[in-house]
Amino acid sequence: MSDLFLRACRGERVERPPVWLMRQAGRYLPEYREVRSRHDFWAVCSTPELAVQVTLQPIERLGVDAAILFSDILTPAPGMGLSVGFHPGPVIDPPVRTKADVDRLRIPEIESAVPFVFESIRILRRELTGKVPLIGFGASPFTLCAYLCEGEGSRSFEHWKGMLYSAPDVAHALLEKVTTTTIAYLVAQVRAGAQVIQVFDTWAGLVSRADYETFALPYVKRVIAAVKQAGVPVIYFALDAAHLAPAVKTSGADVLGCDWRTSLTDAARAFDGKHPIQGNLDPCALLGDVATVKRRTEAMLTEGASLAGHLANLGHGILPNTPVANAVAFVETVKAFRGQ
Repeated sequence: MSDLFLRACRGERVERPPVWLMRQAGRYLPEYREVRSRHDFWAVCSTPELAVQVTLQPIERLGVDAAILFSDILTPAPGMGLSVGFHPGPVIDPPVRTKADVDRLRIPEIESAVPFVFESIRILRRELTGKVPLIGFGASPFTLCAYLCEGEGSRSFEHWKGMLYSAPDVAHALLEKVTTTTIAYLVAQVRAGAQVIQVFDTWAGLVSRADYETFALPYVKRVIAAVKQAGVPVIYFALDAAHLAPAVKTSGADVLGCDWRTSLTDAARAFDGKHPIQGNLDPCALLGDVATVKRRTEAMLTEGASLAGHLANLGHGILPNTPVANAVAFVETVKAFRGQ
């Protein structure tokens, strides 16, 4: 197995940056669309044979340096007693907005609640033998709570933020239950065979640094510490969170993600140059022509070569209308780079 990605996550010096793409198993691939033409999204997530199939597709098509389990950040929610649907985005009905709602939530026995996740991981480890490592993932408690309270995706998450301001005791009670569940979920992924865990904090940027330090950071630190104690590196990706950098750097993660809004140089400076940085090409850059993709990728790599460590990725998930040839060009440009 190529251990380039694992060595980079551990902060070791590597011959080139490893490369993978967030949402690399997804709608831009025709083979994924063919699977989805026969099965709905949740069926793919919850059927190990299908989840394994689509997880492996970008390994075969793109030649990336790591696989990431095909799943969804809301996967633990049904085990907590919630109804989750995808229409096509996630919908939680009813949402969790009162103390009584929080009190009704269960802390599930996670391996019996979502056994398909761990079976998918076990199969993938066998399928990936001699190839590349496997990344497991989950949402940070703050981000998962944002969805549970709001009931769906939102630009403002006014119900969740309203709870932070009007009923902070309820927000903390929800965060406690979700943190306990998240720790169990991610540690079980490690036991099943995940070799790295990425924690997505998609909605960290919704709040000020003071509110992040109150409602997000203490909980994600507990999650990261538990996963690291289980024995694998952790990548923490807080989106749209440049203003949170002084707090994010204390999360305990081995690798810190950076979106396209912040340069790699600025991110490394904000994180005191002590962490490998993952990122950060704008996903929209992959909508140009191949020459543009190569030029933009090379510029990112040149900047990343001056860092303590760099894992090449996009600054968020790959877009569904990305030409496959451009995704291939991105990966091939990274794999040809020797400036680090």
